[in-house]
Amino acid sequence: MTNVVLIAGSREQLVPKLQGAFGDVRVLDVDDFCGSPRVADPAAKYIYLPVAADADGLTPDEQQAQRVLQVVARSGGRQFVLLSSALIYGTGHGRHALVDESYSLPGHNACSISSKWKSLEALAGGHLADRMPLTILRLCPVPGSGMFPARLFSRRVAAILPGHDPVFQFLSVSDLANAILSVLEQTAPGIFNVAPQTVVPLRAAMRAVKSAGLAFPRSLQRALRPAESLQFLRYSWTISGEKMRRELGFAPRHSSLSALVAAGNGRPQKKEEETEFDLFGMDKDYIRFFGKTLFRFLRDYYWRIEDAGIENIPSSGPAVLTGMHRGFMPLDGVMALDTVVKLTGRYPRFLTHPALLKFPFLANFMTKLGGVVACQASADRILQDNGLLGIFPEGISGAFTDYRNAYKLQAFGRDAFVKIALRHRAPIVPFVTVGSAEIFPILGKIKSRRWTRYTDWPCIPITPTFPLVPLPLPSKWHTQFLPPVRTDCYPPEAAEDRKVVQAISREVRNSMQQAIDDMLSRRRSIFFGSIFEQPRDANHRRSLPV
Repeated sequence: MTNVVLIAGSREQLVPKLQGAFGDVRVLDVDDFCGSPRVADPAAKYIYLPVAADADGLTPDEQQAQRVLQVVARSGGRQFVLLSSALIYGTGHGRHALVDESYSLPGHNACSISSKWKSLEALAGGHLADRMPLTILRLCPVPGSGMFPARLFSRRVAAILPGHDPVFQFLSVSDLANAILSVLEQTAPGIFNVAPQTVVPLRAAMRAVKSAGLAFPRSLQRALRPAESLQFLRYSWTISGEKMRRELGFAPRHSSLSALVAAGNGRPQKKEEETEFDLFGMDKDYIRFFGKTLFRFLRDYYWRIEDAGIENIPSSGPAVLTGMHRGFMPLDGVMALDTVVKLTGRYPRFLTHPALLKFPFLANFMTKLGGVVACQASADRILQDNGLLGIFPEGISGAFTDYRNAYKLQAFGRDAFVKIALRHRAPIVPFVTVGSAEIFPILGKIKSRRWTRYTDWPCIPITPTFPLVPLPLPSKWHTQFLPPVRTDCYPPEAAEDRKVVQAISREVRNSMQQAIDDMLSRRRSIFFGSIFEQPRDANHRRSLPV
């Protein structure tokens, strides 16, 4: 393609790589372009790579961008392509995975790094939107660019954070060049994410490029680098390139791992070569390891879990597991996951309150077990992929129910689980557990705004062991999976019919409450005994009564 001009800083490491990928593109230094207005060409198509304003390449230089945009606005052009960043979406424990171009970080999670990129895009729109086609490409990290966090993998030793292993996307230079060519050839205005639909966990990425990650607490690293940059090493900040694929027919050819390895001249270990990393961070090897160790101890010896109705979970296709959650810690959800994996071979993903993804080690634990930030977009993606979606419709209030009301189901909120199931025509499989409320029976609550701001918990629960000795009691658990509630007899549009949604919600809630009441009526002890008839099939696992 002729008469294409790349405007960039002379020190940008990405420039020679892009020039090599394009071949016939003209490269102009920002200072030369702004210093000689005659260099500007109204017949040209411009690509602008913003100069970094900080050492880590986290934010763009707005003053320099202002100069470039003013020159282009005066001289004119056939198209302007701004290379923006996925950093614009920010990150945090409540940030969704694989966000699209419409996503905006909630105001209470405001991020100055995100604000800088938003300001740059607004600046470009203000100068050029009415003068020429303006295309904004929001890029995931490009290895070898020298910008954050790609520069992390160019070092032999790099500081990371303990208890966090976020997943990243990496875009190869050739895929970036092809993405730019795609919007230039089609003169396509608008905003597009550019990222492969593959990810790689931070620690696996470091192994692949033979870089050693040394974990230092945030408290120590804050003295050496901006606190906000550390957030991008704590949490995943992936983006979806679906809009560009759908509207322009472009999708990156290289995986995140291959893009990273090619730039670093490394070679992935054999395990990484054979692994297709989960987009949300689930690690099946991690689940299987704990299933044979910690979960086995808890299941067979500590809580002696018995189960019934596992045959009600479909062997394939989408389904919504709808359960009750007690004891405020996510242990009942974890053990339900273990039960489903062991007895069906399927791996459910539970929508998770962001509070459980906020703290080191717990965040890593929940993510690798398949915990997904609770949001509609993630739920839709899981069911579209024919997965098992786990939901606790009582929300966080159910987890913090006083023990005297522990086995009375709370309100189901906005019945979002029914709407999700209807949209995807997925069966709803209710399940209940009797016994988990006794591991941390809540006897009282302390309200504290400071505690709530820090933890996102609504209160400090007071139990016989928590918070002084946070050891769960060894109660006897009984889990029952109930017959599925069908939704395929309704059209997807029924999700907008309030009467249908409420009727299904009542049916699910009533069946769960009846099962709880029946199980409680047959329970003779909190710590001992069985309430289910023993199965005739000896191969079906169920804890023996003790």
